[in-house]
Amino acid sequence: MKRVKSNIINFILLFLILLGISLCFGNQMKLNIADSKNELYEKLQLFADVLTIVKKNYMREVSSKELIYGALTGALQSLDPHSQFMDPEMYDAMKVETEGVFGGLGIEITIRDGALTVISPMEDTPAFRAGIKAGDKILKIDDESTENITLMEAVKKLRGEIGSQVNLTILRPATKEFLDIQIIRAEIKVHAVREARIIPDTRIGYVRILHFQEETADELEKAIKDFGDIEGMVLDLRNNPGGLLQEAVRVSELFVGGERLVVYTEGRVPDQNIKYYSKRKEKIVSCPLVVLVNDGSASASEIVAGAIQDWNEGVIVGVKTFGKGSVQSVIPLTDGSALRLTTALYFLPKGRVIHEKGIDPDVEITLSAKDEEEIIKYRLEHLDNPEEPEKIYLDSQLSRAVDIIKGISVYIEKKENNKEELKPAA
Repeated sequence: MKRVKSNIINFILLFLILLGISLCFGNQMKLNIADSKNELYEKLQLFADVLTIVKKNYMREVSSKELIYGALTGALQSLDPHSQFMDPEMYDAMKVETEGVFGGLGIEITIRDGALTVISPMEDTPAFRAGIKAGDKILKIDDESTENITLMEAVKKLRGEIGSQVNLTILRPATKEFLDIQIIRAEIKVHAVREARIIPDTRIGYVRILHFQEETADELEKAIKDFGDIEGMVLDLRNNPGGLLQEAVRVSELFVGGERLVVYTEGRVPDQNIKYYSKRKEKIVSCPLVVLVNDGSASASEIVAGAIQDWNEGVIVGVKTFGKGSVQSVIPLTDGSALRLTTALYFLPKGRVIHEKGIDPDVEITLSAKDEEEIIKYRLEHLDNPEEPEKIYLDSQLSRAVDIIKGISVYIEKKENNKEELKPAA
């Protein structure tokens, strides 16, 4: 029976892959139409034969829908971790996720090396308060193994009624610890811009972006203008898991300007080859800029950091970013289900690919365990005591950023002074 089932799955997967290519992209791939149709009809007959055999002989009654949904799930899962077939319930859950307010834990997840992996916890969420960290591997959800789980299946299991509890078994690669963590689900509200302030005893502006969502660029522009006259700026993208592509482009505009290329996509289908340019003639930040990144900086964060780096508009400080740079297109289907299909990759202005490569910092600095603990402690205290006077914790990466800006400022000042001194006498 196992062998029969295996053959059935293989047949179904082959058919569906061929069918999907033909239906979704056939007109644009310039295939040999006659050969393609002959092969399609051949596999269609094979699929019908297998379906009939299974429905007639399997040990229990099974519906055509169950077989086809299972085959679609396997077909998409076999392509890459981000391509998925979503049944109507999963598709509805995905649409809720894009609205910006939802019930859950507050973590961005992916499949990396076959394991369900945390890209980053969102600040001021149950996951953040419970101590979940970027890079944690989720081995079990409510005592059920996550082996071979899809992203949407994981999202479905992690979300639930507000106030209910979910139990996670975590492997923390950095310390090789196995942790059992209980988290109470809550409504998740993602706030984009945090801690926009002048670093004490300096004229350096500091701002963190937690997520790229609607109006992030507008919030950031306002914060920068409120700084007034500053000698430098630090943009903190650490543990920012990404968000909307358009906001990443709009944020990049503030720092690269000049109607320059920010990012482009390339796929097999011509309409997936798109270039995104800055629409600003001038950038709004002319002072020295440092961008902080870490292994929790992903997707939209990597686009911003990469564009700034490629155009030499700032210094990137921290550690290599996560490396998520693929484009997923959502294709609704007639029965309320949908495909989420990887259709292209992101490329930076100089042609560098982001996916599975990440962004290498210009200045590499790894946070110590003490620094990480102090950052979390400070941010938790700040969340719990919103009326407390604003302060900032100068961890080693931020401290280096300040030193770099001060060094650049001194250099620029000396260069300007030398120009004055070298003016010819009247």
